[in-house]
Amino acid sequence: MIKAIVTGHSRGLGAAIAANLLARDIAVLGIARRGNTALAAAFPDRLAEVALDLADGDALAGWLAGDALAGFAAGAERLLLVNNAGLLAPVGALAAQPPDAIARAIACNVAAPLMFAAAAAKATASAAELRILHVSSGAGRNAIPGWSVYGAGKAALDHHARVVAADAAPGVRICSLAPGVIDTDMQAEIRATAQENFPLRKKFEALKESGSLATPAACAAGIVAHLLGERFGEVPVLDLREQD
Repeated sequence: MIKAIVTGHSRGLGAAIAANLLARDIAVLGIARRGNTALAAAFPDRLAEVALDLADGDALAGWLAGDALAGFAAGAERLLLVNNAGLLAPVGALAAQPPDAIARAIACNVAAPLMFAAAAAKATASAAELRILHVSSGAGRNAIPGWSVYGAGKAALDHHARVVAADAAPGVRICSLAPGVIDTDMQAEIRATAQENFPLRKKFEALKESGSLATPAACAAGIVAHLLGERFGEVPVLDLREQD
C-alpha cells in the first residue's frame, strides 16, 4: 500500500499533485492553511486533511510531536512526502525585506520541509520505504534579482536532498525537483509585483501572454510519474523538464 503526504494541497500545483495521487487510488494526507473542498468531495474516502500554517514553526512542531503523522503512515509499504507548500514574499532588494516576512518565508520554505522529512523518516524507520520530493525551483540554482529569500530557500532544499542522499539511510530516497514555470496563483503574484522590486517581471508577463506556462495538471503528472518511477532518488537534484 502506498500513502502520500502533500503540503500546500489546497490550490495550484499542490492540488494537482494530490488529485493525481488520489486518482491512482493512493491515500493522501493534505496539509495546508485551508482545506480543498473539491478534492474532499471527489475523494472522501482517500483524502485526509489537516489545517496548519506551515509558516508557524511552533504550531508545526507541536503537531509533529503528536502521533497523527505516524498514525497516517501506519500500514504503508511506501510513504511519499511531497514538500510543495511555499511562499514567494518578500520580493525586492535587501533593504526592502521586512524581517517578519523573511522569517515566515524561511519557516515555510525551508524549516517545514526539513521538519516533515525528519518526522516522516522517524515514522517509517521500522518498515516502509520513504520517498521525499522537495518541489524546488530554478530560482535556487540561478540568481534572480529580487528573489534572494525565495532563491535561498530553494537552494537549501537542493542541498538538503544532496546530503540526505549521501547519508544513504536504508529505505530513504530523496529528490529536489524543479518543475518549471507553471500557471498558478504564484505566477499571478509574480506578475503583480512592482517592477522596481522584480526587474524580470516583463519576462514572466511574456510567458503568460505567449501561452508558455505549463498547466498544474500536466506538471503534476510529470512529478508523480517521476516520484513513483524506479529511478526516483538516483539523482538528488533534478529539473523536471530534463526528464524523459
